[in-house]
Parts: sequence; C-alpha cells; structure tokens
Amino acid sequence: MRRFRFKSVVQLANMKLSVKSAAIVLASSTLISALLGLFRDRLLNSYYLGTYPTGIDAYTAAFTIPDFMFFILTSGALSVSFIPVFNQRLISGNKKSAWELSSSLLNLLAILTLITSVVIMIFADPLIRYVVSPGLDESGMILAINMTRVIAINPFLFSIATVLTSIQQAVGRFIFYSFAPAIYNIGIIIGITWFTNGINLFGVQLFEGGIMGVALGVILGAIMQLIVSLIGLFGLGMDYEFKIYWRNQGFRSIFRLLPARSLDQGIDYVNGIINTNLSSRMGAGAVRSFNQASSLHQMPVNLIGVAISTAFFPKLTEQLGSGDKKEFYKTFTTALRMIIWISLPVAIIAFFGRGYVTSFISNIGNNASNGTIASILGTLCVAIFARSVFHIASRGFYAYQDTKTPFIVSIFAIGLTIVLSVLFYVLGWGVDGLGWAQSIGALVEIIILLYILQKRSGGELMDKSFWRAFVRMLFATLITGCVAFSMTKFVPLMATDNSLVITIPKFLLITIVSACSYVIASYFLNLKEAGPILSYFKKILFKNVK
Repeated sequence: MRRFRFKSVVQLANMKLSVKSAAIVLASSTLISALLGLFRDRLLNSYYLGTYPTGIDAYTAAFTIPDFMFFILTSGALSVSFIPVFNQRLISGNKKSAWELSSSLLNLLAILTLITSVVIMIFADPLIRYVVSPGLDESGMILAINMTRVIAINPFLFSIATVLTSIQQAVGRFIFYSFAPAIYNIGIIIGITWFTNGINLFGVQLFEGGIMGVALGVILGAIMQLIVSLIGLFGLGMDYEFKIYWRNQGFRSIFRLLPARSLDQGIDYVNGIINTNLSSRMGAGAVRSFNQASSLHQMPVNLIGVAISTAFFPKLTEQLGSGDKKEFYKTFTTALRMIIWISLPVAIIAFFGRGYVTSFISNIGNNASNGTIASILGTLCVAIFARSVFHIASRGFYAYQDTKTPFIVSIFAIGLTIVLSVLFYVLGWGVDGLGWAQSIGALVEIIILLYILQKRSGGELMDKSFWRAFVRMLFATLITGCVAFSMTKFVPLMATDNSLVITIPKFLLITIVSACSYVIASYFLNLKEAGPILSYFKKILFKNVK
C-alpha cells in the first residue's frame, strides 16, 4: 500500500506542466533554494567569517576547480545541447533513439567526470597553491588543498544528476528537477550544524570536526540531490543501458554542439578563478566577501532569468522545430519583456537595500565584513539585470542549435571582464573593482547578443513597440529608485540591527512599497506586464464585493 501511494505521488509530481505552471514551480523552488542558501551562508558566516576568515576563505577557494570542471564538462553545456536534440527525437516518435542518446551521455559523462575527480585529488596542491588562491597564508593553503580533495567527487555526482534532470526538463517535468538544488543546500546545512562538531558512531570518533565537516556536508548534499533526481525518473519510461551508442545520430549531433558551449562555460568560469586569485591577495576574508556578494546577486538572476528562460526554452525549441518562426519571435519577445520588466526594479531595490540583504547572511558583529559585502553587492546590481536578460538571449541562439555565436560573444565579454578586473586591481579599487568589471562585462555581452538576434530576425524580434515599452520600464524603474531611497531613510538600517526579526520586516517594507510603486507606475505607463498583477490583487481584495 505504501509503495502504491509513493508511486502515485511521484507520478502526480511528474505530470507535464504548462509554461506558466513551469515558471511558477521553477521560481518557487528557486526561491526555496535561495532561502536555504541564505540560511546556509548565515550559519557558515556566523561560525567562521568573524572568527576564522582564513578558514572560510580556504573553504570558498576549495570549490573553484571542482566547480570549474563540472561547468566545462556538464552543466549548461549539457542542458542547452541535449534538450533540443532529445526533443526532436521525442516529437518525431523515435523514443528508442532518444533513450539511446540519454544513456550514452549519462555513461560517457560519468566516466569523464570520475576520471576528472581523481585527477583533481592528485593535483590539488599545485592547483590551489599556484592557480586558485596564491594569496592565502600557509595554513589556509593546506586547508584549501585538503578540502578540494574532499569536494573533488562533486563533478561526478553532479554530472549524473544533471543528465537525469535534463531528461525531466526536456519532457516538461519540472518538480524534482527544480527542487534538487534545495536538497543540496540541506546537506550543507547538516554539515555546518552537525559535522563541524565531529562524527561519532557507536562510541567511535570517526571525524574530529571543524570546518572540514562542512566539506563533508557538501558531499552529503550532492548524494541527496542525486537520489532526488533518480526519483524524478519514475513514470517517464526511460530505457537505460550501460552502453555508449557512438553511432547514434543524436549523440553525434550533441558533440557538434557541445564543444562551443563547454568552452563558453569554461571561459566564463575562468573569470571566477581570476576573481578568486585576485581577491586572495586583498587580505583575510576578501575571497569570502566577494563570493558572498556574487551569490547574493546571482539569487535574483536565478529567480528571474534562469526560471523564466528555462520554462520558455522547451516551447522555443518546439516552435523552431516545427518551422513556426513568427510564433518563436512572439514567444521570445514575451519572455524577454517579462524578464526585463521584473529584473529592473529588483536591481534598483537591491542597490538601495544592499545593507539589509547583507545582514541576512552575515550576522557576525563585524560591521567591516558586512560593509565590504554590501559595497561589492552595490557594484553588481547592473549585473543582476544584465545576467537575467542573458539567460533568455542565449537560449534564443540555443533554440536555433547555435552554440558558437554565444561562445564567440562570451570570449570577448569575459576577456573584457578579466582585463577590467586586473586593471581595477592595479589601480587599487579593491574588491569593488572586481564587481564593477563583472557588471560592465555582463552588460556588454547582452547588448551584443540581442543585436545579433535582432539582425538575424530581420528586425521582427524587437520592434518599435518593444523599445517604447523598454523606455517606459526605465522610467518606472527611476520612480521606484526614488521610492526605495526614500524608504531606506524612513526605516534606516541601524548598527545594532543584527537580528533577522528586525532586518527582515524593514527590508520587506521597503521592497513592498517600492514594488507597489513600480507596478502602479507601470500601469499608468501602459505596460501590459502590470495588468495581470493588478487584476490578481483586485480579485483578492474585492472577491466578496458584488
């Protein structure tokens, strides 16, 4: 009976969702994961940022190489290359080829990443010492090397989970795919709260504890995420075989698409390695401060850009696959306008509320550290908007199965960002300079991508009405910025505000008032995106009024 109920729940959760429902599920799950991430970072910072900055810098640096290898081999490279090809086979009714394709990729990537994980364990010392964080002191260096060897298994575990969730995403099943990252954060939280105190089993001390326990929590989270990804396959009818079908045409097609996107991901992450390298030379805690500001700015990007573009991507590929370019242009423009309309006020509210946001993750009684994170976050607010737009812009190319163009644009944009990062470091701008370099590079990248898409569409993608709407959005954002600034003066962040009970209500008040002003301004500026929101609240407020 229990087995039947479990199976029924899984099958219900694996129902195919509409674009609107998928966007809601993805945004909700991303929000949950983000909140867990905030809680995770708040715990970690309260444990170590104020008392052991060298240790937390080492922990942050330890992720650099494993994450780099995962991104270059598996992450976005797989999802944008695999889904269009996999979908083509399903639409044409060739399920056998689709499952051969998925089995082949799963097996190949598992082998490659397992080998990669072993290589990272062997060469962790020179990689950390000379490439990632040469500015750490010797104790921090040794700790970073040891934790890198622990976390090195992540690319292997993540690659298997990513293939499985990409299959679910391709067929429009988003529940388990979307909640897997939240499970990963729970594993790390367990590491912070329990493993740091040591691991004792039946009276035998298996592990002494300390910050290395957090690294063990990372591995636990990766394993839990993989289990959730496996559960998401129930009812999909996947025909897995432990075999690589080298002659499968879909498999070959992906490898024609994969190198450009893999290099694109790799080059993008080279930028992160450069940032870690430079920030490690800026004093204890600088690596962690920049990492935390980057994570904070990435949260709205995931909530807006990643969630919306991921939900729209299968539909975009289907419309192009059926040759309906007009519908493709219409769908793409709808998604682009939606992302722009949401990301602009979020970026401006994040700028004026950056001190409040920083207090969510860094309650350590160290105002200098909080101020550094908040300052960096302020420089990254332009990147919030730009990187949200990037996700739909890049998927416009991926729907065409064109991974080379975004790759070439990324080479230029990342190169520009790295040059600016080094230049600002030399000029003595500190970690703020790294943030400004990120924002400038991200903005240049989306300008180039959208320009190329516009030329490719013959001007149909973003017509005059789009640009008029964009100008009105900017004007509404200006109004919102004035309101947000005024609200920060009305409910100021005090030096003694170290409790979430105090800071969250203040930030929520600023956000709600500012967001309401944006929606109202958008309504009076005839922006159609405001209509559904106002109608929804009108329905709630007046549902009992005849």
